[in-house]
Amino acid sequence: MTNTTKTALVTGASRGIGRAIAERLANDGYCVIVNYAGNKESAQETVNIIQAKGGQAVAIQANIANDEDVKRLFNESMAINGQLDVVIHNAGMMTMTKITPEGLADFDKTIQTNLRGAFLVLAYAAQHLTDGGRIIAISTSVIAKSFPAYGPYIASKSGVEGLVHVLANELTGRNITVNAIAPGPIGTELFFTGKSEEQINGMAKMSPLGRIGTPEEVANVVASIVGPDGNWINSQVIRVNGGLA
Repeated sequence: MTNTTKTALVTGASRGIGRAIAERLANDGYCVIVNYAGNKESAQETVNIIQAKGGQAVAIQANIANDEDVKRLFNESMAINGQLDVVIHNAGMMTMTKITPEGLADFDKTIQTNLRGAFLVLAYAAQHLTDGGRIIAISTSVIAKSFPAYGPYIASKSGVEGLVHVLANELTGRNITVNAIAPGPIGTELFFTGKSEEQINGMAKMSPLGRIGTPEEVANVVASIVGPDGNWINSQVIRVNGGLA
């Protein structure tokens, strides 16, 4: 690796949308840091896929809700290439629970991971990112739907979108763009797990395009924003959902 190689950190890149983003950025010539929380084998599989295509990738474990872990993640990422040009914050969790006293524990866990984790990742990204860099946080289009039992998840992702707008202003003068991408239903292993064919078809029909999106379609938008075509896109929430909301 040389110091002319651009480096991208993708949190939660061991599978699903995160893996698709990591693969796309590697195809575009980035050295990709594949962050994962616990599934080392799956993260290494992402690295192997990238390397098999001639790309550069390395896996780094870190719990994005833990301050020391995130600090180490960024230090180790910087050590790889001496710079960090792109940070894609994709890691998170979704716990279904209604707004009841009994749901407080799930609410706390979701906020801890999704919102506190986003704060930490965005904070260290702002500290380490090369001037002219790109930051993208993955949100969700479900914010606009207010489905029952999505309360903690929607609250956390609404907070993430708020952080994106504020950070874009805090980084004035460094030519760093900060945006959010809010996917609609995306056909990942996590999405399909526990859903009946009827439920999946019902969600597909909610979009005017009448289908479930693919991780690659989200990755395509990420690639556009972090590339030269995204120079004038800043402090935006881009809803990649086929017209869901």
